[in-house]
Amino acid sequence: MAKINWTTQRRAVYEVLQASEDHPTASEVIERLRAKGDQFAYGTVYNSLRYLTDMGLIRELKLGETASRYDARTEDHHHIICQRCGRVDEVMNEIPATWVKEVEQVTGYAVSHAHAVLEGVCAACLTVKP
Repeated sequence: MAKINWTTQRRAVYEVLQASEDHPTASEVIERLRAKGDQFAYGTVYNSLRYLTDMGLIRELKLGETASRYDARTEDHHHIICQRCGRVDEVMNEIPATWVKEVEQVTGYAVSHAHAVLEGVCAACLTVKP
């Protein structure tokens, strides 16, 4: 891995993501930085998110929404999205190797990485009538 060029801004953005139990958007990262007293420009935060993603320190999640979300957990895992409230949770179960092999046979691809995104209704939303 390449040496990380830690600027004050990159470290602050990374620390916000490390402390997040959810998967914040860039706007939410900016709000959390401001709540801590940091006043970084939008461009600086976006550039920091891109740099941290490119360096493999965080993951950018494009989950079918208009805004990307960011995750400080970089080990292989999957995500599940609530169709009502938009909550995103992590799924640590592994994708069965037999399913990956079947996908390879059907598509002709050699799968190098699999990331599943599941959708459903979270427990909190299930208790509230729509």
